Amino acid sequence: MTDGELAALAATLRAGRGFAHKRDIGEVMATLAQSLPGGAADLAQAVAIGDDCAAIPDPSGHGWLLFAIEGFLDDFVQAMPRFAGWCGVMVNLSDICAMGGRPIAVVDALWSRGGPDGQEVLRGMADASACYGVPIVGGHSNSRSDRAALAVAILGRANRLLTSFNARPGDTLVMAIDLRGAYEEPHPFWNASTSAPAQRLRDDIELLPRLAESGLCDAAKDISNAGAVGTALMLLECSKVGAQIEVSAIPRPPGVALQRWLQTFPSFGFVFSVRPAQVEAVQAHFQAHGIDCASVGTVTADTRVWLRDGDCQALLWDVATEPFITAGASARPEGFHAG
Repeated sequence: MTDGELAALAATLRAGRGFAHKRDIGEVMATLAQSLPGGAADLAQAVAIGDDCAAIPDPSGHGWLLFAIEGFLDDFVQAMPRFAGWCGVMVNLSDICAMGGRPIAVVDALWSRGGPDGQEVLRGMADASACYGVPIVGGHSNSRSDRAALAVAILGRANRLLTSFNARPGDTLVMAIDLRGAYEEPHPFWNASTSAPAQRLRDDIELLPRLAESGLCDAAKDISNAGAVGTALMLLECSKVGAQIEVSAIPRPPGVALQRWLQTFPSFGFVFSVRPAQVEAVQAHFQAHGIDCASVGTVTADTRVWLRDGDCQALLWDVATEPFITAGASARPEGFHAG
């Protein structure tokens, strides 16, 4: 790949729908901060805005309660109601896992016109709940809406946190992605979950809290609709660092074009910032379960994020001059330490 081809790839990612949705986060946080008496400081809890979950110190004095929510685009829910229901559970589980936690329960809010569409969403949620072993404990429903819409929230618990705020210069960027799946055509969703054995799914989501508790890693984020590179950018921005990302090193299914893959939302995919001495152990942690895991770059003190392929490179983003998701959001709390 030439410098020009890498520059074109970077431009395509920047202009994509996944990047656009993530950039909306900064505007939302800025509006909330302006409306609160204490401004941005009122938004900060145990973990600053930008992580996959809110982390609330457990009243017992041990660990954290994790709380997250996901909303789904109307066109996705209407086109693929059963898969949307499954994803409602699955992506929330990924958020909990990305912070080193174990899920406790989910609730949902479902709007539909009634009849088969709403029932298919609920069946998809019930299927995922049974396979992953995480109960649906309540929610809200409206079967007299003019369209289908879905939001799902989750509660979890972590003994030791993984966060987006612990990447350090000199770390190795590592990505773990389950490639044992296929696209939900024509959409950018890589589905490695709905046909997987239930016990494998349960074992796989246990890998993240075990990784956190082992002390092998303390910085992570789950790969979302921003894709592998966009998710890495979010993690790096939160930690106020940059990186050199080797795009050809990112785990990718055979026969899938790189540009499409970098705009893909995988059902199981995570980005980690790992101290170099721990990289082999982190890779082995996932590879032992059949999940592809590879080193894909190096974290730098410079706030620029570069795409690389051999000797060629192109600038993806410089968060020092153009924030990606943190515009108006709170800074990392003073004295905060994960784990």
